[in-house]
Amino acid sequence: MIRQAVEWAIVTRRSARAFLPTAVPIETIEGILDVARYAATGVNIQPWKVHVVAGQAKERLCAAIKRVDDDPDLSTSHSDEWDYYPERWVSPYVDRRRSLGWQLYGLLGIEKDNKPRMQQQHGRNYLFFDAPVGLLFTVDRVMSEGSLLDYGMFIQNIMVMARGYGLSTCPQAAFMKYHKLIEQQLSLPPSQKFLVGMSLGYADESRPENTLVSEREPASSFTSFHGLERA
Repeated sequence: MIRQAVEWAIVTRRSARAFLPTAVPIETIEGILDVARYAATGVNIQPWKVHVVAGQAKERLCAAIKRVDDDPDLSTSHSDEWDYYPERWVSPYVDRRRSLGWQLYGLLGIEKDNKPRMQQQHGRNYLFFDAPVGLLFTVDRVMSEGSLLDYGMFIQNIMVMARGYGLSTCPQAAFMKYHKLIEQQLSLPPSQKFLVGMSLGYADESRPENTLVSEREPASSFTSFHGLERA
């Protein structure tokens, strides 16, 4: 039963892009984070810092970002502080990226040449897709690349644990572009670097974008066994 519960939480974890307004109690958020902190971390450094925004604090942050994102002149003056994606996309990664994008746009009825609707949909990132809770993750600038591995396991724990509460999530690298605005809104000290954001709440299952299930390659396609044979 334990294995089945874990498998269910991992397999049903998907990026929701439309949420219900149903509030998430602070006790639930604390419960999720209290379990997620057991993620593996090199020499127990635990590099994560989490900023939870809801209510008026979330509205102020979203409004500040949307004001800039909706203005092409202002938007172009912002850029990611660090590279999440490769500078040059190659196959099969670019193929998977395109496939996911067209699947999403297809569900939403957005045609390939409809740039305004694409921009509008992308802009919903900055509203946390209407989720009642936003999570923003930062790390001390003295930390190195290894901390990003630790952080990934921590964030995965959050997303899997959220499923145990019947909640959905959407990790969002889109927020990276506006890290300066986020630093201002959260009054972050210069020693802290923004990493990514995440939407948290109850998925609106009536919305077509939440029917999207991204394809995953079988383990056999990326695994090589050395010194092992099947019985």
